[in-house]
Amino acid sequence: MFETNEYFEGKVKSIAFKTSTHPATVGVMAAGEYVFNTAEKETMTVVSGVLVIKLSDDAPEVTYQAGESFEVDANSSFNVTVAIDTAYLCVYG
Repeated sequence: MFETNEYFEGKVKSIAFKTSTHPATVGVMAAGEYVFNTAEKETMTVVSGVLVIKLSDDAPEVTYQAGESFEVDANSSFNVTVAIDTAYLCVYG
């Protein structure tokens, strides 16, 4: 029914599920810096806390607060800086 995921030595954890149209994960990130790779397009929404996102080497860092979303292209990577423990929702596709 649900699949749990753990990354970066347990500092990022999520639960995967299927929405009515797309797969998704809901999770938490502990304070730290992370690099994620994508296989497909992702739409991430900050549920609580703050994420600072850098989508590419030449892109500026952008801060997203609770209720704000951003998109990440398929087959790319992005940098995440987390100052306080943060919850998120990620929808794929």
